[in-house]
Amino acid sequence: MKRARINVGNVGLVFKNGNYQKVITAGTYWLRFSQHVTVYNLIDKFQAPIASEILLQDETLANMLDVIDVKDNELVLLFEKGNIKAVLEVGQHLYWKGLKERTYTRIDLSKVEITEIKDVNLLGNHRLSAYIKKFEVLEYEKAILLIDDKFEKILDSGMHRFWQNTTNIKISKIDMRQLQLEISGQELLTKDKAAIRINFYTQYKVIDVKKAVLDNKDFEKQLYIAMQLKLRAFIGNYTLDELLEQKENIANAVFENIKDSVDALGIKVLSCGIRDVILTGEMKEIMNQVLIAQKKAQANIITRREETASTRSLLNTAKLMEENEMLFKLKEMEYVEKIAEKIGEITVAGNGGVVKQLKDIFSVNK
Repeated sequence: MKRARINVGNVGLVFKNGNYQKVITAGTYWLRFSQHVTVYNLIDKFQAPIASEILLQDETLANMLDVIDVKDNELVLLFEKGNIKAVLEVGQHLYWKGLKERTYTRIDLSKVEITEIKDVNLLGNHRLSAYIKKFEVLEYEKAILLIDDKFEKILDSGMHRFWQNTTNIKISKIDMRQLQLEISGQELLTKDKAAIRINFYTQYKVIDVKKAVLDNKDFEKQLYIAMQLKLRAFIGNYTLDELLEQKENIANAVFENIKDSVDALGIKVLSCGIRDVILTGEMKEIMNQVLIAQKKAQANIITRREETASTRSLLNTAKLMEENEMLFKLKEMEYVEKIAEKIGEITVAGNGGVVKQLKDIFSVNK
């Protein structure tokens, strides 16, 4: 005989010649020499030394164990004191009862939605990350959820998690902010056959995500073409001069005409505007010549106007001097003074007065 002692917190499995006989708990036991004991800690997971089907035929041992059978497309979450301890995959798992408080949550992986876990914080556990698909939708976005290429629902902003399985899950995100579409360098002909290039912009927002993504292929491209055609139709009704003078009116007309026709795209046009009207090489040269000619004509008019005013002023002065001899003398002395300022030296000789000699020098013989 030999003695075997099982401490508190342990159990022992008794085998005889390799065959299981019984389970023993804390205490002292006498065994035959042909028997041996394998000791297990009640805290640890039980790893069966032989087929579990044989061991579980012992009702006493079976009552001491949590037997967790995990099927295909399943997971079982093991919690200890409310915390995730392990994720159990396909197979049989045995845990000792008694010392630790354990609970189990069974997960159906064939589903897409995560309904078994209510606490979102648990979904961030690293043990679960391999079994979860994550999609982030930003604050200014919405997303179309497609399951096996079929529309499921619209996702709002936030982190969205689904079980990782063979189901094909896709999302298509849409920016819900105010967007701008640029039509740059659009070559057009005006009513008077002037070739121009226009830079045009449109501001818009997506208001129906499903319609924009599912009912239309590349809604932004369709909007671009619609704006291009509307712009071409309106520009063709204006001459170049009218276009340059009425840019804002044309932009408003395009806006009013387009805003209802894009409802089918799931978007709303907010505003339109012509940023630039660019003339082609030859047309630019012609316009420059016209502008130069116009400015020259304006300059000639101003020059003639000033000359007329100057002549009229001189005529009025002459009439006054003709009627007033003293005024004539003062004007004469004024001009003598101006001329004298430009002469370096004047020599006066003879007995005549200085003023008289200056007058003789500068006066014209009549």
